[in-house]
Amino acid sequence: MIRNLLFPLLLIAFLCSCKKVKNESLVYSNDFESNNLSQITGGTIDQFNGTSVLGRYSGGGFTLSLNNLPKHDLVTISFDLYIHDNWRGYLEPDGPAIWQMLVNNSTYINATFSNLGCIPGNICPPQSYPDDYPTTINNPKAGAYRTDLPGACSLKNDPNSTTQYKITKTFRDNNATLLLQCLDKLDPKNYANPTCERSWSVDNIIVKAITL
Repeated sequence: MIRNLLFPLLLIAFLCSCKKVKNESLVYSNDFESNNLSQITGGTIDQFNGTSVLGRYSGGGFTLSLNNLPKHDLVTISFDLYIHDNWRGYLEPDGPAIWQMLVNNSTYINATFSNLGCIPGNICPPQSYPDDYPTTINNPKAGAYRTDLPGACSLKNDPNSTTQYKITKTFRDNNATLLLQCLDKLDPKNYANPTCERSWSVDNIIVKAITL
């Protein structure tokens, strides 16, 4: 009886075993302190909270183009995303405040963000992140790494008006080229100075190619 059960269990364990990482290569790393914008289209450098960041953007974004990646099975992309000032999730007067991350034209993040706090007795403007839009059930700043950073412009004197998110995505890929796009779907029509009212920036981009 035991022998009859042992073989199926060993077979299941073998089939379910995961491949191990054979090699991990650093393809790209940039903290923007040297103002390096090579390989980036739409790049601009700004200062925030004592460090250089890529941005700030409002109604736009950037593209990172990488070529001649080593042979690989997976790619990991990580960076810091800063959501500045007056993001209100789905409750924008001009539509949802959507931010997107695309890799090789495939969408990996399509989310709304909200920086407004929850005040007892008032509506708490939700956001979709860490889920994708049109989900609108998550509290403002859900999934954030830090919520105690000052605003970048219109709310720069408010110590809790920029939210920092640690973004990490790993996905199957074996292409020799990689196209990372980060952009927003913010409508500026209701703001005299859109970049000051609500914007975003990115820092510490790292891309790794992984062989299994």
